[in-house]
Amino acid sequence: MSIFEYNGSALVAMVGKNCFAIASDRRLGVQLQTIATDFQRISKIHDKLFIGLAGLATDAQTLFQRLVFRHKLYQLREERDMKPETFASLVSAILYEKRFGPYFTQPVIAGLGDDDKPFICTMDAIGAKELAKDFVVAGTASESLYGACEAMFKPDMEAEELFETISQALLSSVDRDCLSGWGGHVYVVTPTEVKERILKGRMD
Repeated sequence: MSIFEYNGSALVAMVGKNCFAIASDRRLGVQLQTIATDFQRISKIHDKLFIGLAGLATDAQTLFQRLVFRHKLYQLREERDMKPETFASLVSAILYEKRFGPYFTQPVIAGLGDDDKPFICTMDAIGAKELAKDFVVAGTASESLYGACEAMFKPDMEAEELFETISQALLSSVDRDCLSGWGGHVYVVTPTEVKERILKGRMD
């Protein structure tokens, strides 16, 4: 078993019309044993920027603390919030800095940039960015997430339809992966509001 699969995870971010959604499962396990069913994988950097960290949970928490620290320094120096593109470059640089003993995480970054244009991206453990205009996935359920998102995604969805689509994609994908699941956690972010919802899934 790969170290990335040790805790299990499923993460997906999707773009809509001037909005985006980011969703994750809620399981924290140690290999096949479930430890917690309310684990938070997605974190808020500011109102229009979220990051989800798949992979090894301990490294994800350590990396997140470093990112919050760096973002607060940026806010103090620049007196503004970081743009999603800038934040993605920061995450990439922090990961690449540790490339000889990397953080075993796969980040998914989603945010609203200038003119409320949605931005999503993911990267590997050493910070190689992969930008997308439709959706990005990460974690142990990534293969089935690719299939579900490929089938369900439509461009320019409104916030409610986007929520429905990402939720169905997540729930049907985690059922095909025994290391992730146990419900879901979805954020839908528009220029004016952030909606957070908990999904109920199969409890096995």
